[in-house]
Amino acid sequence: MGKNYIDIEDDQGRTLRYRKHANGRGLIANGAKVHASALVEAGAYVEPGVQIAADAHIGRGVWIEPDAVIGQGAEIAPHAHIRSGAAIGRGAKIGVRTVVGAHARVAGGSLIGDDEQIGDGEQVATDRRGLRLAA
Repeated sequence: MGKNYIDIEDDQGRTLRYRKHANGRGLIANGAKVHASALVEAGAYVEPGVQIAADAHIGRGVWIEPDAVIGQGAEIAPHAHIRSGAAIGRGAKIGVRTVVGAHARVAGGSLIGDDEQIGDGEQVATDRRGLRLAA
């Protein structure tokens, strides 16, 4: 059986250690908190300070930057990018290749489609069909 972690050097020359999540084999940095029932697929990267709640599903190739919060039962589709400090609400769905900006907020139950861009600090809420609700 192979080792259960990898070390990666960041742009500042620091070495970060990532462990493979037992449920899906995605890479979880030291300092991140991922619930045991969450699925983090292989090829996903979860950075330090991230919190992922129970039953969340993180697709392959997803990158979650430091200090982001993923709510219970949220689904992040493959190759999405969740920027630093963003919050994804309970049961929200984020589409393929979608980028959620730094410190943005996606309300619980929202449906964000594929290839969308949510700006830094933006607050988004949608109905079940993905239509944005008025602020």
